[in-house]
Amino acid sequence: MAINPQKVEREFEQSAAAQPAVQSEPKVSDRELLEAERILRQGSLKIRELIAPASFRVTPNYLELNCIFVRTLFVLTYPRYISLGWFSPITNLNFPLDVGMYFYLVPSDMILKQLRNKVGALEAQVSADREKGAPRDPVRETALQDIEQLRDSLTQGSEKFFQFALYLTLYAGSVKELDKMTEETESLFGQKLVYSRRALWQAEQGFNSTLPLGSDELQVYFNMNSSPIASSFPFTSSELTSDNGILYGINRHNNSLILFDRFSLQNANMAVFATSGAGKSYSVKLEALRSLMMGTDVIIIDPEMEYKHLAEAVGGAYVNISLNSEAKINPFDLPRPVGDVKAGDIIRSAVITLKGLLRLMLGQLTHQEDSIIDRALLETYAKKDITPTSDLSNIEPPVMSDLEEVLSGMVGAEDLVIRLKKYTEGTFAGLFNKPTSIDMRNQLVVFSVRDLEDELRPMAIYSIVNYIWNAVRSELKKRILMIDEAWWLMQNEDSAKFIFALVKRCRKYYLGVTTITQDVNDFLTSPYGQAIVTNSALQLLLKQTPAGIDKIVKTFMLTEGEKYLLLECGVGEGIFFAGNKHAAIKIVASYTEDQLITSDPRQLLEIEQAKKEFAAQVDEPEIG
Repeated sequence: MAINPQKVEREFEQSAAAQPAVQSEPKVSDRELLEAERILRQGSLKIRELIAPASFRVTPNYLELNCIFVRTLFVLTYPRYISLGWFSPITNLNFPLDVGMYFYLVPSDMILKQLRNKVGALEAQVSADREKGAPRDPVRETALQDIEQLRDSLTQGSEKFFQFALYLTLYAGSVKELDKMTEETESLFGQKLVYSRRALWQAEQGFNSTLPLGSDELQVYFNMNSSPIASSFPFTSSELTSDNGILYGINRHNNSLILFDRFSLQNANMAVFATSGAGKSYSVKLEALRSLMMGTDVIIIDPEMEYKHLAEAVGGAYVNISLNSEAKINPFDLPRPVGDVKAGDIIRSAVITLKGLLRLMLGQLTHQEDSIIDRALLETYAKKDITPTSDLSNIEPPVMSDLEEVLSGMVGAEDLVIRLKKYTEGTFAGLFNKPTSIDMRNQLVVFSVRDLEDELRPMAIYSIVNYIWNAVRSELKKRILMIDEAWWLMQNEDSAKFIFALVKRCRKYYLGVTTITQDVNDFLTSPYGQAIVTNSALQLLLKQTPAGIDKIVKTFMLTEGEKYLLLECGVGEGIFFAGNKHAAIKIVASYTEDQLITSDPRQLLEIEQAKKEFAAQVDEPEIG
């Protein structure tokens, strides 16, 4: 379009005469603006051009997208009941996939009208069958019951009715791999009685339906109410962040903090399972250090002297239990009576506990020997004037040699006396035959049994746990008891039964018990080990070995994705369970905490050398 310069000049002069102080520009037509915009867009780059694939091939069975093979599955039917989280095994599969869910709300009045008609038809059929004398039809009766229940829920407003579409798109590097992934996914669907089909001749529409565009091009629906639809949600990652408690680690799902108070659950017990070197002692020491800062007393049974550095750093008490050490525990000690507890009940409980220890010491007992020991223990306490009518606040408990003296005067106890002499006069005489010489008045107390022979460790740990239990029952206080390498106690029925009883009863005394083990098979094979896990509201699973993973999967009902996570995760990584919630966790510590709790021999050696160098610098005389 040509522009007349004379006309433009004349219009400009008229405008200038009317408003001499304002200068105006020549007017450009809309067509010129559109042409300029078209030229600009030809040189612009759009977002869709950045994300569009370089190649795209459609076949009846799959798509080929940039040398990646893509196939979409859609769910056709569901069983009568589907459990909560049934879709989690699918979303936790160890290969890439996209999930598309579409929810179409159906008005309740329309559904209620259709259900009313359906109920009338079913009732008529059931009535007709009854008049004819035909056998009852369980399918019709079940359908009638389900419809009536759904009508009640819709009428009360507790449920809504939807048309629900569920699509799944798989990605693989080859057709063979894609077929294998498809068969595995269909098998998982089949295990849940969910019937799925491949989007044949609709591969492109299926792929588009799982893109984040909100475009449902397959249009395959299933009628569902709110509850089963909610159970299909794949978002199973739990938030474990609370206002109180300590920091356990980082949630690997969303990088949030896992802050939790173990005493806020139905019990404060915890079970820790990990292979050697996976970071279980590191994690437990970190929890102990942070619990100390929150005012909680911590008691630890240390089989390998891993907690000595921590005890020295925080000013805790480190008690070394061995045949030649000065620290002794008398298994005949009694707890101080608290409240309305009678002396007779305390003595009876002590006798039962001592019989369990004696079975560890003496081996299997016959019924006659068990009866003799039961009577001898009561007489041993009575010899020190400890009876059901005594004041237990001012007593001197007996020792093992007193029991031997009583047994030596009883008929039929000759063999028991011979077996007991090993612990009163023989090689092991220094362990159980002296009064208690331990002070528990410290916020952190660590009992070390490293210097004990393997034969004596189960007995010593049994005796230590019993002593701690007596102290716990004597004074109500917030405490955590950590038993490292707890599988030692699972090897014998009496010690396993004692730990199980402790785990069940400790909640009443404000105590949380943490059992730590690396030998999963030995621990979980015991029926008491299984019961201890069941009675532990908290569980921490770190890296596992292939030999023990199947037992872990069965016990904790893990998915395939969680199984592979435990096999492939790094040090200090695993799964943290808190009640009904669980999340993938990564244990993290600050530099200062790491220096206090490390078990790495290299780091410990560097710390010791730094201490020596610092001490040498302090002791150097000043040169004047």
